[in-house]
Amino acid sequence: MTTLLILAKEPVPGRVKTRLTPPYTPQEAALLAEAMLTDSLHAMLAAPVQRRLLVLEGAPGSWLPPGIDVVPQGRGRLDERLAAAFGLCTGPAVLIGMDTPHVTPAILAPALAEDAWRTCDAWFGPAEDGGFWALGLAEPDPALLRGVPMDVSDTGTRQRRRLTEAGLTVRELEVLRDVDTAADALAVAAEAPHTRFASTLASLTQAGPR
Repeated sequence: MTTLLILAKEPVPGRVKTRLTPPYTPQEAALLAEAMLTDSLHAMLAAPVQRRLLVLEGAPGSWLPPGIDVVPQGRGRLDERLAAAFGLCTGPAVLIGMDTPHVTPAILAPALAEDAWRTCDAWFGPAEDGGFWALGLAEPDPALLRGVPMDVSDTGTRQRRRLTEAGLTVRELEVLRDVDTAADALAVAAEAPHTRFASTLASLTQAGPR
């Protein structure tokens, strides 16, 4: 069975989802971050995995449901923190972020199935913005992530190339849209209206101008 990891930040105003501000205030951006993290954690709980691990920058709060282990996030650039997260695993591992509240066990299913690793060494979830929202490795090797630039428009292409250049057979999950901007938030909420994230966004919209 596979370990499922979520790399996340504690939803503290001014420290999370800063690209949502404006139009949202730092406090509202933090509420949206908490909602999307909660959606992601509940998707994790519903997934058929052996271990569920939240790799967290900050401290857990009331938003954390039982049944998920928490470990502190490593320091350094994002590539280093991602590498450190995979370094916590000794068997197959799939890592996602907190930016896809519309993720579901069904979307993750190909990488979590009993035969998920029979014909491949890695699973890759491309993001619409050119990055990636999921990465699964049959044999977690931090070196597969270290040094990959995570703040460029073709991050996903570069990360996938790193995998194939290491000789890995890569299969892809479906493309998802990360929530980084207000436009992303509206689009994802419309796609997944029954999520906590969509409900929180609707409540902020109904509150009117800030």
